[in-house]
Amino acid sequence: MEGRRPLHYVFKLAEREKTIKFYTEILGMKVLRHEEFEGGCAATCNGPYDNAWSKTMVGYGSEDDHVVIELTYNYGINSYELGNDFLLLTIKLTGVKEKLDAAKFAYEEYEGGRILVRLPYSPGYQFEIINEQAEADPVQQVTLASSDIVQTIEFWQILLGMSIVDRNDTEVTLKYNACPFTLRFLNDGRPVKHSTAQGRMAIAAPEKDLLPIQEVVNSAGYQIKTPLISLDTPGKATVEVVVLLDPVRTLNCISIVTAHTLVGYRIC
Repeated sequence: MEGRRPLHYVFKLAEREKTIKFYTEILGMKVLRHEEFEGGCAATCNGPYDNAWSKTMVGYGSEDDHVVIELTYNYGINSYELGNDFLLLTIKLTGVKEKLDAAKFAYEEYEGGRILVRLPYSPGYQFEIINEQAEADPVQQVTLASSDIVQTIEFWQILLGMSIVDRNDTEVTLKYNACPFTLRFLNDGRPVKHSTAQGRMAIAAPEKDLLPIQEVVNSAGYQIKTPLISLDTPGKATVEVVVLLDPVRTLNCISIVTAHTLVGYRIC
């Protein structure tokens, strides 16, 4: 779908400094920006937390042309329970094994140099590292659980305009044509359980698309978590946001935001 692309995936973190060091020193990402907030987000997508919080954006390049990671820290929350909704973040990058060895972090190694490693701090998200040099953005794919592949396809392809890259009876991989990053949904036969570490996907779309997206999703009988709203941050661009609930509860929610210049505006 023209003008739409993935922006970032949101992880919660309980140990901010240690976790950010893992992303920067082990995975080689850069801190792109950091923001502090005194209270809950008006878009209501930070779960049941109305306390002070922060977000740190990390990635391999500008938010204008890379899929990045938002690390959400809720003050006073010391741990999160990991569900089975998020399965993998796939990164194509060389040199990670050596950094893991030097830091004495545990990992599993497979044929071809593929590595699976869990974040060593709560809530223990899992990363897949492909030991190859990426042509562009090393962030390749997010894999999520789905309890209904057919309904997942209806929502993400028909309603949100993603293209199918590959599919079978138990999984589907989708993307927006302008971006090599893919979303993979896998049905492993288990009910999807979010727990408190539930995540969120943010997608950019032209401003003219936001209300039609909200209307078509609503007409299809799916839930709107937060109807179209403007979020203002002093000194930064106002952003329009509509927040959707994934139909099979693969994600806590999906934020569709205006595709302005991405650096420096607030996406809750």
